[in-house]
Parts: sequence; structure tokens; C-alpha cells
Amino acid sequence: MEELALKLTHLDSRGHARMVDVSSKPVLLREAIARGEILLQRATLDLIESNKIAKGNVLATARVAGIQAAKKAGELIPLCHPLPITHCEVNFDLLKSRDRIIITASAKIAAQTGVEMEALTAVTVAALTIYDMCKAVDKKMVIGGVKLVSKTKREIVTNQ
Repeated sequence: MEELALKLTHLDSRGHARMVDVSSKPVLLREAIARGEILLQRATLDLIESNKIAKGNVLATARVAGIQAAKKAGELIPLCHPLPITHCEVNFDLLKSRDRIIITASAKIAAQTGVEMEALTAVTVAALTIYDMCKAVDKKMVIGGVKLVSKTKREIVTNQ
């Protein structure tokens, strides 16, 4: 168990869940990008594009929901640090295949820990919002492929 605890930072030496102590880590500029998709019927995508879904503008609502979710990741995920993110963006790509929407989210912060969970949460909640808004017209939607695409960190440079 001790070897496993060394690899899994959210476990202590006894295998108990814990929040990671990042107090001694330096504050760095950090960014994470996540991506996922929602598969749907062509007719559903047509309704989304023509703004004819009864609940309103699907992509605008999903964008706001994703950004809100990124800001709440620390409240939703038990061992996730609550972070004051400095930027979050959620974008949608409607493919020529007309069978899915690709959701990409980025989150940025100057902090002692990364923003991967915030970007992943933004993608997931944006997809769930699309699902919720379109479920009355499409019973075959599938959310999937949610993954971290990249994470970066760099020192903060100040102009003096």
C-alpha cells in the first residue's frame, strides 16, 4: 500500500484519501485544455444550428454552463482544490459528418496547482447541458471521449 500511496497523491501512507498539500509549490502560470464530444442525430444538430430547440440557444447556454462549472470544480470534486481561475473558454466544433459536436475547454490560473479538473469539468458540464436541452428531440445522444489534451506551466514574468 505504501508504494501505491507514493504514486497516488490523493492517498496518504495508510491509503486514506487526502487533499494534496501544495503549500510549498511555486505559483506558476498554468493552463489546461480538455476535449470531449456528444454524438447526436443530424436532425438535432440542424435544430441546434437554427436555434429551434424549445429550451433556447443550446450552444450559448452550454458555453456559460461549462464556464460556471469550471469555477465550481473544487466544490464538486471532493479532493480538488478550490481555485480562483483567471480565464476559462468553451468552444464547439460542428463536424462535416453532422453526427457530433466536439467540445473544447481551456482554463488558466496563476497558482500552486494545475487546472486540469476545471477544464475537464467545463467540457463535461457543457456536454451535459447540450444533452439536457436536446433530450426531448434526441433519445440517442451519447457523451464520450472526455480527456485532457494538454497542460502547461511556466514561470510568471513581471515587467519591472
